Amino acid sequence: MSFILHENLNGVAKITLNRPDKFNSFCREMALNLQSALDLAASNAEVRCIYITGIGKAFCAGQDLAEAIEDNGIELAQIVAEHYNPIIERIRNIEKPIVAAVNGVAAGAGANIALACDIVVAAASASFIQAFSKIGLVPDSGGTFFLPRLIGMQKATALMMLGDKVIAEEAERLGMIYRFYPDESFATDSWNLALNLAAMPTKGLGLTKRLLNESATNNLANQLSLEGKLQVEASNSYDYNEGVNAFLEKRKPVFKGQ
Repeated sequence: MSFILHENLNGVAKITLNRPDKFNSFCREMALNLQSALDLAASNAEVRCIYITGIGKAFCAGQDLAEAIEDNGIELAQIVAEHYNPIIERIRNIEKPIVAAVNGVAAGAGANIALACDIVVAAASASFIQAFSKIGLVPDSGGTFFLPRLIGMQKATALMMLGDKVIAEEAERLGMIYRFYPDESFATDSWNLALNLAAMPTKGLGLTKRLLNESATNNLANQLSLEGKLQVEASNSYDYNEGVNAFLEKRKPVFKGQ
């Protein structure tokens, strides 16, 4: 059985975490397979959006602890360095929009992988848990980077230290996620969001993502300079020309992602 299902549909690479009997918790094979699936989506010019979700009751319960504690098993340092860090780096560096469609509980590394994505949506019954403190660990997978930036230092600190469960409605209110959808329409609503992104000017979206990444460390002057540079790059794209012509001709643009 493949722990990662990967298919391309209408410009969207659908990546599904497929270890439902373990609440989609990561073993080494699954983590490496996810990296490969992201690489395939990044290199395929026909893919203009990436959609990550899970099968079963969970989005992802984080690390499979049985693997981490078994005799002669993989050490935590190796798990973080070879499994999770490369996943987060891929998610942030792929210049295509990535949607996390959180279908159920997202705990530990599973929560932080979701929060690293560009747009996070969740089913109403889904929840997010910074579970690390429950077993004496620290948050990884970029959690200490992304969560404070999403909801503020005070709230992020409390959630990471106390390990409180955050339901989807509260996550939206806090700004942790973009939106939650009713359970019965979640699959359709979240997929339509991905289809909409796939029909947009992918080049411009990718450059926007690069700007947002750089804003984390740039000062205002450097950010303004980079905006100007990337605006020129965006203006040389096919999609910019198509968008302007469609506006002038009062028609719907047909973007190619170029």
